[in-house]
Amino acid sequence: MEKLLKLLKSNARLTNAELAVMLGKTEGEVAADIEKLEKDGIITGYTAIVDEAVYDPNSVTALIELKVTPQSQSGYDDIAKSIAAYEQVESVRLMSGAYDILVSVTGTNIREVSRFVAENLAAIDAVQSTATHFLLRSYKVNGISVTADEKDERGLMFP
Repeated sequence: MEKLLKLLKSNARLTNAELAVMLGKTEGEVAADIEKLEKDGIITGYTAIVDEAVYDPNSVTALIELKVTPQSQSGYDDIAKSIAAYEQVESVRLMSGAYDILVSVTGTNIREVSRFVAENLAAIDAVQSTATHFLLRSYKVNGISVTADEKDERGLMFP
């Protein structure tokens, strides 16, 4: 199962026939393994990794650190679920360390994301503080390299 998961994580578009050859199994065995992984909640979905800078050069992604006060009955869960309900939010993660929740948001521009943080996230009663970091460039996403081989010419100055 571990090798199957690794293959699917690197390319979820592989067919059962291709996976079967790579794993030395039959297509039926591969299909049954995938079905079990889905049923057990190990595989929760399939997605494409999109290079947002190529798709929409004007879009921006921000990682927002939130310090929050846990709720008496639900801890961080209800706060995280309410944040996850926003359309702009791509991920919500409970963290250890200096902040409690990490939120990934994509918007059409910096102003839109800043407004979302101020009007929606900072306005939540349990949120004590926010720190917003705008993504400049991605090199690897979900284990997949997303950069073209570009020549880095920084420092190539001649007197």
